[in-house]
Amino acid sequence: MNRGISFVLVIIVAIAAGGAGMLYARKDAPPAAVSPVQSAALAKLMALDLPDTQGVRQPLAQWKGKVLVVNFWATWCPPCRKEIPAFSAMSQKYADKGVQFVGISIDTEKNVSNFQAAQKVRYPLVIASPAVVQLTEELGNASQGLPFTLIIDKTGAISLVKLGTLSEDELDRKLAGLSRPL
Repeated sequence: MNRGISFVLVIIVAIAAGGAGMLYARKDAPPAAVSPVQSAALAKLMALDLPDTQGVRQPLAQWKGKVLVVNFWATWCPPCRKEIPAFSAMSQKYADKGVQFVGISIDTEKNVSNFQAAQKVRYPLVIASPAVVQLTEELGNASQGLPFTLIIDKTGAISLVKLGTLSEDELDRKLAGLSRPL
């Protein structure tokens, strides 16, 4: 082959490989393997029985078998407050698709109740002590920062761990994939 044809073929292969790489990168990456520490922490999380804003105990285990979006937040956390309207909208969009949202607030019952009333949050908000934030470290939140969101799939496996604000688009894409029938 002459140099011109070889050069053109190399360019074509490079473009094809780049395009394939871009398509692959756009797909949701499979979740990383869950460590024994994360598995134990997930079991502790699902065993929690926390009061809602009315004082009624809400066991997280009641939502087993659904896609569960667990958001650790607080009323005094600006990024937390910013993402809640999108979470509320997504909770309505996916309510009939086996997806359950729950907000675990590291705050007082009064603050959370007032926030829920003012913001019309459409999913359960429960109250936890600051000690519960330590559990998030075992789940992948080394800094124990807020907001921290965990998505658990229908089989009970961790599908997403996110420290910081979770965008509505990212959440929508993730839930679209997870809410499909098994």
